[in-house]
Amino acid sequence: MSMIFFACVVRVRDGLPLSASTDFYHTQDFLEWRRRLKSLALRLAQYPGRGSAEGRDFSIHFSSFGDVACMAICSCQCPATMAFCFLETLWWEFTASYDTTCIGLASRPYAFLEFDNIIQKVKWHFNYVSSSQMESSLEKIQEELKLQPPVVLTLEDTDVANGVMNGHTPMHLEPAPNFRMEPVTALGILSLILNIMCAALNLIRGVHLAEHSLQVAHEEIGNVLAFLVPFVACIFQCYLYLFYSPARTMKVEPLANPFPHRSGFSVFISDTNKAASGEAV
Repeated sequence: MSMIFFACVVRVRDGLPLSASTDFYHTQDFLEWRRRLKSLALRLAQYPGRGSAEGRDFSIHFSSFGDVACMAICSCQCPATMAFCFLETLWWEFTASYDTTCIGLASRPYAFLEFDNIIQKVKWHFNYVSSSQMESSLEKIQEELKLQPPVVLTLEDTDVANGVMNGHTPMHLEPAPNFRMEPVTALGILSLILNIMCAALNLIRGVHLAEHSLQVAHEEIGNVLAFLVPFVACIFQCYLYLFYSPARTMKVEPLANPFPHRSGFSVFISDTNKAASGEAV
């Protein structure tokens, strides 16, 4: 019978999930505990190395060292010694696979998703291998837990109510403004066409002069560059017209706030809405 249902590896300083096991459980109670685990991961830096939160059907255990923490959702029948032995094994496997630099530079969730294969193997081992085969490891963890018991958390410590974290100042979130580039005017289109023509003329002149220089006079290489450099400049200017660049002026068009009772929020016209209304983007 499975006693370890879900496991994940997170970064302690910001709770960023680095890897997780494949989720095969979709009951409402289990999904609620997944939400609690995610909430707890954001505050792991506040707690010591090991901790547990127990409920009626499930329990959460976590073990952290340095900037890496392993967390698991287990059955209430799962002994704490086995859960922490599993988490420690998982921690050693992960830190042996990835160095601290890669972990610190990770910027997106589940950047090491391929580690799921190892999580599944370790989870299967602890779920289906008899405890007698892991006796030495379990005894070692049991002695450590006696010397330094894990912190016991209540269900309220793992919960987030109405978007407010327990013991934290309420977080006021504002949507980022949606920036878009200004539409190219008729004058800009004319300038683009002239740049393309100038680039083509400079390229043709430069190529012909280069052929003449190679056959007749090698000292005219400077004249060749005099045409090729403006050609490159014209191509670059066309690039600035056609593709995004910070050099282009950007603008934000604010609309009236449709929720006046919510202070601090603004609504911006999106490119999709512009396209739907027929306005050039």
